[in-house]
Amino acid sequence: MAAISSCQKDSAVKSPDPSTTTVSADSTVLSSPNNFLAVSGTLKVKFNDSTYTFDAAADSIAFINVHSDDNSRYFGITAINKDHTMSFGISSAGFPYNNINRAIAGSQLIMSADTKQPALQLSLSRYSAPKSLGNINLIEYNSTKELAKGTFYTFMAKDDKANSPYYRVEGTFDLKLK
Repeated sequence: MAAISSCQKDSAVKSPDPSTTTVSADSTVLSSPNNFLAVSGTLKVKFNDSTYTFDAAADSIAFINVHSDDNSRYFGITAINKDHTMSFGISSAGFPYNNINRAIAGSQLIMSADTKQPALQLSLSRYSAPKSLGNINLIEYNSTKELAKGTFYTFMAKDDKANSPYYRVEGTFDLKLK
């Protein structure tokens, strides 16, 4: 199991060299040179009747590629807003490339009014009614114009119990490196 986290952008700090970045987790996670912090673009997350927008100009949005020592490979998007009151992450197994539609492997949405206590914390629910964990549709990836562009939907719950209510969370992303 790999742990991914994000933090607020700081313009005074240079971007780390992705070929030397490592992440600690329960298993060995190898550095991956294909992790990118979006410079512009948006990630929109719709939950219930509200749409939450992460804007790469102010918030931190990263497209990540992770592989572990057991040859598990994942890709996804992780984001946190500038005020650190909302974060979102979604992932899928395998490699990213243009025009793919893959099953969701993990997702999490956290919202809070302050940094001490989350007001709402949702994660992937394996007990969703349609027995689908959702999909990520990657329309364009790592091209001259786009870092990543696509759509997703997933089902999340406040806990992972069979009788817990689940919520459909869906959204779009259009992320750029320039």
